Amino acid sequence: MPQHVAIIMDGNGRWAAERGLPRAIGHRSGVDAVRRTVRAATDLGIPFLTIYSFSSENWARPPEEIDDLMGLIRRFIRRDLAELHQSNVRIRIIGERDRVDAKMMKMIDEAVELTRANTALTLVIAFNYGSRIEIAKAAQRLAEEVAAGRLQPSEITPERLDAALDTHGIPDPDLLIRTSGEMRLSNFLLWQAAYAELVFVDAYWPDFGRELLESAIGEFRRRTRRFGGLSRRTSA
Repeated sequence: MPQHVAIIMDGNGRWAAERGLPRAIGHRSGVDAVRRTVRAATDLGIPFLTIYSFSSENWARPPEEIDDLMGLIRRFIRRDLAELHQSNVRIRIIGERDRVDAKMMKMIDEAVELTRANTALTLVIAFNYGSRIEIAKAAQRLAEEVAAGRLQPSEITPERLDAALDTHGIPDPDLLIRTSGEMRLSNFLLWQAAYAELVFVDAYWPDFGRELLESAIGEFRRRTRRFGGLSRRTSA
């Protein structure tokens, strides 16, 4: 079983359009898919699940769609936090805090604090997240350490940069899934996904759930992972 599964949840709008429905309905159905997937990951014993909920580029969408997405995230936290906590799920957020409503950030921080000691599954929510910004800010932190004389340029290693990222303490994803048939990373975990196995699923995100998750894991287990060296199967 992969230790860390990351998912680009794509296709809500197209799912709705093909059914003659507003995009908002597609996003709401996408939240249902999140619930199914989190429950499935917990049942399957996956320690880490990262979902791409809102990218730093999503601010370019129409204001009414942004408002709807933010409202969905608020409702997800209000409605599902108790169940997540009871299921021993730990919530962790990666991404930028700027441009996010202060009340919403307070709600997110409270959810993180409430679930901090949980151990069954770490649900990492990439919210207002962009990997290039994350890497640039990690480089800035290291540059500040150099400028302050606490770090030598020669001491900047991949391990030090990794520790300066939002995902410090989280293992790199073994499996990265993208729904809707699109085949790109869209500024998601660019550093962390260096050796992730990529699985592209034709189904739109609102149709995702345990069956498609298990199918993607099955594909992962059939592959050979080399990490630049000799062959190593993902499973016996």
